Amino acid sequence: MKTWKEITHYAGLDWAKEQQQVAVVDQEGRVVAEFRFAHTAEGWGECRQRLQEFPVLAMAIETSQGAAVEKLLESGYTVYPVHPRRAKSYRERKRPGGDKDDALDAWSLADALRVDGAGWKPLAPEDPVLQQLRLLCRDEVALIAQRTALINQLQQALYEYYPAALEAFDDWTHPAAWAFVVTFPTPQVLVAAGRRKWQNFLHAHRLWRPETAPKRLEVFARAEAFRGGEAVSAAKSLLAVTQAKLLRALQTQLEEYRRRIEQLFEQHPDHDLFGSLPGAAVKLAPRLLGEIGGDRDRFADANGLQCLCGTAPVRYESGQCHRVRLRRACNKHLRYAVHLWADLSRARCPWAQAYYAAHRAKGQSHAQALRCLGNRWLKILWKMWQTRTCYDADLHARNQTQHGSWVLQLQPS
Repeated sequence: MKTWKEITHYAGLDWAKEQQQVAVVDQEGRVVAEFRFAHTAEGWGECRQRLQEFPVLAMAIETSQGAAVEKLLESGYTVYPVHPRRAKSYRERKRPGGDKDDALDAWSLADALRVDGAGWKPLAPEDPVLQQLRLLCRDEVALIAQRTALINQLQQALYEYYPAALEAFDDWTHPAAWAFVVTFPTPQVLVAAGRRKWQNFLHAHRLWRPETAPKRLEVFARAEAFRGGEAVSAAKSLLAVTQAKLLRALQTQLEEYRRRIEQLFEQHPDHDLFGSLPGAAVKLAPRLLGEIGGDRDRFADANGLQCLCGTAPVRYESGQCHRVRLRRACNKHLRYAVHLWADLSRARCPWAQAYYAAHRAKGQSHAQALRCLGNRWLKILWKMWQTRTCYDADLHARNQTQHGSWVLQLQPS
């Protein structure tokens, strides 16, 4: 990777799904190359060939990940990511009239890189293990969201024709509930099956509990008393069985995702560090590692990590005006993981619960208090990450005592 002083030409790439637009300017701002190429193997080969005459070139692009970024890094270019809002500001600065086209976007990125890029940070080639871990974790979260949507649809279908099923099972994320719908798709089938088959089903799926089994059997016995009509049952039972089978298939794939994520997580040197975080457990620790990465030079201080996560607020001061608002320009995947981690940490760390309770006492909402707690945790995590040390509750308590932390006064003695 070339240093900024070595760079002689500056390029901007306006990426799209099928076509990419490139503009190259020299150190005086003159456009020395401008062309479009297809997002194919031949197109990228053409791009590299046309840029060969600029051996020391830096490239600005309006994203920090994706196929276009990977191709640029593979080609050996120094790549500078630009946030879409900043890219829009650069374009409007260059062309105030509001015009927009691909060539203008590429040129404005190239010229902005020439003028302001000295203070920007280039992308570094990513560790393949971390890249795969991050993508797998993000896809797992997306599949969990799909599972939640399917469960909601299944419950709605059952509400219309099979209320007894909803009454018999509280947790519809459990595969046994889906198996029940497949085995007994309608109230008529359930009642006709009889008590012996009901008991066998509960035992086979490890649902037999002395405190809950009698109630379930009683619900099964009166399933036909309140149900949908014949037409509704015929239509909605097919939908419910289809959704239950989709959920079973989706759960199988989610288990495969979890296996691969845990395997990659164990391979990484920071496994013990992130695994020691209270409340992060086996699911959130890989997500945190995947989003934060392994580049220790990425954040100069804890505030950089807090801004990326969105826990640090945006402050605005002008004259007598002073406002504080939620930071929305952030890594949403990291924000969601930290939110869950902060919530789970309250049961593991007395100081975390005390910190949360203090903010709730100030009138903050549950989400606001968790965001403040997450902000505090990220400061701790950044220090652990920099020093490559695991979380030590006793060390943290000693540091709180040494610095006279106000949180100590809130914890029960």
